[in-house]
Amino acid sequence: MPTNERVTPPPPVARGLPVVGVLPEFARDRLGFLERVARDEGDVVELQFKPVFTSYFVNDPALIEQVLVKNAANFTKDVFLQQLRVWLGMGLLTAEGDFWKRQRRLLQPSFHRERIASYARVMVDRSERAARAWRDGEVFDVHEALMKLTAEIVGETLFGSDVGNVGEEVSHALEAVMRFYANPVLQVFPVLQRVPLSINRDYLAGVRRIDAIVREIVRERRATRRAGEGNDLLSMLLAVQDEDGSRLTDEQVRDEALTIFLAGHETTALALSWSFYLLSENPGVERKLHAELDAVLGERGPTLEDLPKLKYTDAVVHEALRLYPPAWSLGRESIAPFDLGKYHFPAGAWLWFAPWVTHRDPRWFDDPLAFKPERWEDGLAKRLPKFAYYPFGGGPRVCIGNQFALMEAVLVLATIARRFSLRTVDRAHVEPFPSVTLRFKRGLRMRVSQRASITAT
Repeated sequence: MPTNERVTPPPPVARGLPVVGVLPEFARDRLGFLERVARDEGDVVELQFKPVFTSYFVNDPALIEQVLVKNAANFTKDVFLQQLRVWLGMGLLTAEGDFWKRQRRLLQPSFHRERIASYARVMVDRSERAARAWRDGEVFDVHEALMKLTAEIVGETLFGSDVGNVGEEVSHALEAVMRFYANPVLQVFPVLQRVPLSINRDYLAGVRRIDAIVREIVRERRATRRAGEGNDLLSMLLAVQDEDGSRLTDEQVRDEALTIFLAGHETTALALSWSFYLLSENPGVERKLHAELDAVLGERGPTLEDLPKLKYTDAVVHEALRLYPPAWSLGRESIAPFDLGKYHFPAGAWLWFAPWVTHRDPRWFDDPLAFKPERWEDGLAKRLPKFAYYPFGGGPRVCIGNQFALMEAVLVLATIARRFSLRTVDRAHVEPFPSVTLRFKRGLRMRVSQRASITAT
């Protein structure tokens, strides 16, 4: 019988087991599994997570751009990110459609270039204060310390609040939350989330604690704020009025504040932690970084005006984001049928992308597993396909705080590396832990050594 339906070849299918598909291999080693799929199967691959669902892994920059930019209106966030609404609510990360557009429009002024530039002094001052507490020869979890520092920076710059020891509380609570989301079995079979397992109990306790902390910050600001007072994000959220005269509800303020607070400090702390780890593993790169810091800064801290001169420091951050992108994967779900390359997909298809894999692809990066900040010094970013390097996503849903995060990472790295050299204590224990973000499985214990050329100030 004649038909107008087009017939296209299906994408290759990743090898898996008959009953459970690829779930066991994925559960054992998520990063290695995706690398294997891209290497052995190609740039568009069907992944069967039997018996629950099928998704499609895409590793071609041109096809990723088609989904995230050219045909972005046909896609929503995937079901796994939508699960974050349980505790993040309807903030920028999880909202969709017209509601997301409204929220993005209301928050955008707080992330304009001029406003971000005004935060530089706080970033440096907080970093200097943290560095003064470090002692020569001391060993501690550097990632935990950087989580506390970046929480303080976000607290002061975006919330106008001194969060004090709250940063440590958030860090510990977030650890339990991220371990929950790193468990693929719990995510693939949501019914198990209702079983009274310790991982579920710890997750709920962490969610409740983070929620209480953010609600208290919002409550205190609302109680003490005067009309027109405050130049920070939280003040703007409390005062903002949309074109129709409506204001954000308390719950909407909470959702946005929680999203910005978590996204605004954890991802930067991870970028910095992986930067220090990579510098520890590559002393030659560290020497070159120190040489730049000595030449540009001498014995003073960095300023906003120094950023154009800290080219190698910036390259170190970009290279760390390439090898260890905090947002290691992202997904989309189609609203209507669509074509992607030579394949046709139905409505409701789940697509999955992994900067972890694309950033390490030898087609785009020479010696891709090597830590070589120099690769960014000759205009590589402009020569690459647009989505060969995308640590902050892309298209309309690109991270609203990407410039904030990059400036903060460079200034904090410069402030601390000017004073100290850091060395990993036990390299065998350093292992990526892919959850919502790319964390450390066992922390990052390092020994700090004060640089001989820097006096304690």
